[in-house]
Amino acid sequence: MADFYDVAVIGAGAAGIAAGRRLARSPASFVLLEAAERIGGRTLTLERGGHALDLGAGWLHSADRNLMVAIAEAAGLDVDRTEAPWQKQTAAHGMSHIEQAAFGEAFQRFEQRIDKEAEQDGVRAADCYLEPDCRWNALLDAVFSYISGAHLAEIDARDYARYEDTGVNWRVRAGYGALIAAIGSALPTHLGKQVRAIDQSSARVRVATSRGDIEARTAIVTLPPWALAALDISPPLANKVEAALGLPLGAAEKVHFALAQPEDFPADGHLFAKTDSADTGSYHLRPMGRPLVEVYFGGSLARGLAEAGSAAMADFAVQEMTGLLGSHFPARLTLLAASSWSTAPYALGAYSYARPGAADARAELAAPEGRLFFAGEATSRARYSTVHGAYQTGHEAAEQALECLSRGAAA
Repeated sequence: MADFYDVAVIGAGAAGIAAGRRLARSPASFVLLEAAERIGGRTLTLERGGHALDLGAGWLHSADRNLMVAIAEAAGLDVDRTEAPWQKQTAAHGMSHIEQAAFGEAFQRFEQRIDKEAEQDGVRAADCYLEPDCRWNALLDAVFSYISGAHLAEIDARDYARYEDTGVNWRVRAGYGALIAAIGSALPTHLGKQVRAIDQSSARVRVATSRGDIEARTAIVTLPPWALAALDISPPLANKVEAALGLPLGAAEKVHFALAQPEDFPADGHLFAKTDSADTGSYHLRPMGRPLVEVYFGGSLARGLAEAGSAAMADFAVQEMTGLLGSHFPARLTLLAASSWSTAPYALGAYSYARPGAADARAELAAPEGRLFFAGEATSRARYSTVHGAYQTGHEAAEQALECLSRGAAA
């Protein structure tokens, strides 16, 4: 006989953990079902060389209004409030102070155009808001590949305009992934159970997994859009599949190096390797004052490097840094870790973006269907691509499931 719960939560990333934490404060019985052999989803902190390295999400975006700040501090973890260095070019390597100011102004004008015009313009890709022949268009495209995991021609401008960002970005010193793992560690979770089908056509919701079936009164689905689209759901939810296909996961990857003689660089410095190409990395020097370099790649470059393997990704990063900092610089670097979210079987990407015409797909993806509720960063209208967005949607889905139970969902 299948195990029976009030709520089955499918996925144990930030959204699933948020749902579980809310359900744990209620009388409802519940379980989290996770395909991977760990919780945390697209967050992961590794300890290397005595340092906590976030291979996945690492920043508390919009930190001045981000609920994860209070959650981190309640868990006893320190939050580093140093300003993010992304607009800097340390020591003006390859980019003069005048050029840095010009790029900042071009970036600001671009965002102002999208914010002012995108909603009224209808379906347009974000690259429509670039200034023709602007010197900084390639670098703008690179930066948006970090932000969205995709390039401007691939992104719905309205979706980007809806994103809420206060410009305040902090970090959890022990690692964002470590925080998510810590707050989810006590929840009842079955690891290595990949959900393959959900059937809500009878009195109970039946969930078929790779290791047997369970039954529940309700279910919360927190899978990435592509995984939701591939799920066998009865009765079929064609609208969900269509919405999910409009919200692919972009690509973002990281490489972490140990840095010898770190005192040669200021704490929390930053470099763009190139200013005339969208296929370039972002280099964070001495993050949080540590003797490290954290490299970030986005878009098609990130996906291609992940598919080529960690050695190829590290080699590309070293070549770019050598071009800026000289042939002696590689000897000061030791590879510590590299991500591969683009090839990780239960991720296949970093975070969602909306294809042109799919800006409203997030609301469709989030809408309840019978006794099924949906959460995850891709379902958030204004906080997609973030941990706090995923967490908030998971909490809200748990509230919806509890309301359904209170109305007397079939037992």
